[in-house]
Amino acid sequence: MNYRIERLAIIGVGLIGGSLARALRAQGSVGEIVGYGRTLENLSEAVRLGVIDGAENSASAAVRGSDMVVVAVPIGSMGQVLEEIRDALSPTAVVTDVGSVKAPVVTDARAALGTRFRDFVPGHPIAGTERSGVTASFAELFARRRVILTPNPDTDLAAVAQVRAMWTAAGADVKTMTAAEHDHVLAASSHLPHALAYALVDMFVRLDEHRAIFDCAGGGFRDFTRIAASDPTMWRDIFLANRVELLALLGQYQDDLRGLAEAIERGDSQWLWDTCARAQRAREQLGAVDESGGD
Repeated sequence: MNYRIERLAIIGVGLIGGSLARALRAQGSVGEIVGYGRTLENLSEAVRLGVIDGAENSASAAVRGSDMVVVAVPIGSMGQVLEEIRDALSPTAVVTDVGSVKAPVVTDARAALGTRFRDFVPGHPIAGTERSGVTASFAELFARRRVILTPNPDTDLAAVAQVRAMWTAAGADVKTMTAAEHDHVLAASSHLPHALAYALVDMFVRLDEHRAIFDCAGGGFRDFTRIAASDPTMWRDIFLANRVELLALLGQYQDDLRGLAEAIERGDSQWLWDTCARAQRAREQLGAVDESGGD
């Protein structure tokens, strides 16, 4: 592949940002990689591991002279970071993000970037694990995984092409949709399951007998609740940023749980079998899936 980034700035060198850096370096698609993050310890580790070539003490310093800027910070910090880097961006720089909710990010980006908003390409890699930090990063994270771009009508088409090429070089399958469509779909496929996993584990840990429950936990419990080990700061921001879509689904889920409880209470074996069988068929139709814990 001929695509190459001469200087890549990653704001937030964690699992996603670190894995992107590793993937692009493995493909020879990047020259210099500079990073900025919240802790010196994590940045020092990123340099030691060879994930980045150097670290800066501010986001604005990191983006100077970069032709591609990837902002991989919690959604609640996105607007502040974008405002900080705006005046330091080179005239030809392209900016993208990796946030799991797009509509609020677009709103924040438009306000923070001003005339440079046309160079901002909202993005979301549907990949990840329950682990966080640069030590959890690996070059194959995005291989054959979906990355969704949600450009606006006024987004520069050349900027979109560059971000698409970057993710393609990292091994991803890139699709585009509107920010609203993205947030609606991801609320069901990712945000609701994470909310349920957190709530279930928190419910059990508050029980007096929680140690016995965890000691006897089988594979089903561990599979279902694995994602509750994900970064709480990131997921708090996601739940709040996509609250309208998530609340609607939580309401529907509460109604369905009530229906399940009522069927169990009245001993309705046919209702229970039909529900389980319908869910089984639907799950089987998904085919073989990669259980790598993407968000």
